[in-house]
Amino acid sequence: MHSTENPDGGLVPVTPTALVVPQQAESDQHLIELWLHGRSRHTQRAYRADAERFLGAVEKPLHRITLGDIQQFAGQLAEAGLEPSSAYRSLSAVKSLFAFGHRLGYLAFDVARPLRLPALREKLAERILEETDVLRMIALENMPRNKALLLTLYSGGFRVAEACGLKWSDLQSRDTAGQITVFGKGSKTRTILVPQSVWNTLLSLRVDPPEHAPVFRSRKKGHLDESMVWRIVRKAAKRAGIEKAVSCHWLRHAHASHALDRGAPIHLVQATLGHASISTTGKYLHARPSDSSANYLPVG
Repeated sequence: MHSTENPDGGLVPVTPTALVVPQQAESDQHLIELWLHGRSRHTQRAYRADAERFLGAVEKPLHRITLGDIQQFAGQLAEAGLEPSSAYRSLSAVKSLFAFGHRLGYLAFDVARPLRLPALREKLAERILEETDVLRMIALENMPRNKALLLTLYSGGFRVAEACGLKWSDLQSRDTAGQITVFGKGSKTRTILVPQSVWNTLLSLRVDPPEHAPVFRSRKKGHLDESMVWRIVRKAAKRAGIEKAVSCHWLRHAHASHALDRGAPIHLVQATLGHASISTTGKYLHARPSDSSANYLPVG
């Protein structure tokens, strides 16, 4: 208890007011919704599935889960034969959820913090297509929309969600070519110049649509679904004689690697792809080195 002065000069005792922190989440499910809020649709779908798989395995409310429960779940993922990258993402999601719940005061402890994530073998080099393979994929595609889509994914290094969400208002002319503005991962806006050949291919799709109309339209005149774009890319790869399970993101990998191979400054590739750190872009240099100390040994 402390005192304050009254108008007559005396001191009046004042009872301190307790600080009341409002409850941030009403249940585990409510916490998960708060945790997912603002993330991309793709991330929400993946993280929600990871959280549901975890809670279904431990069969406990979050406040009763121990580090041992989480470690046992990690062991179950390994025993189930899950791809290491999938297990890594699933456990990363669990760690993120517990850290979020602790920060909000919903969980007394962040019991997942000491969990060690499994080491991952870097497979980037296996997912970089040769220039000839990419150009063959594009050349053998006969459907104008799909050809323009492949060109855009490769030349702009776009993520599949970014390409699917493109509207004509996102495209602006620049002399004889043009530029594309996207609102991408991490809530970042970036603008990418595209070559004249790609620009002309894109414009050939436009048949007097409104500015808000999608660039890549589905049969129902809406935006192409991401799953449809995956099928387009995989069919193009198969048609080109590529036996690997090529995904849309491989064209983004190809953009980065091929641009660096041809002398593009690494900071320019970083800006085009929207990487938060130049070290992320630098992985492409390590995946396809231009030289090696082996070349200096007396074995040639």
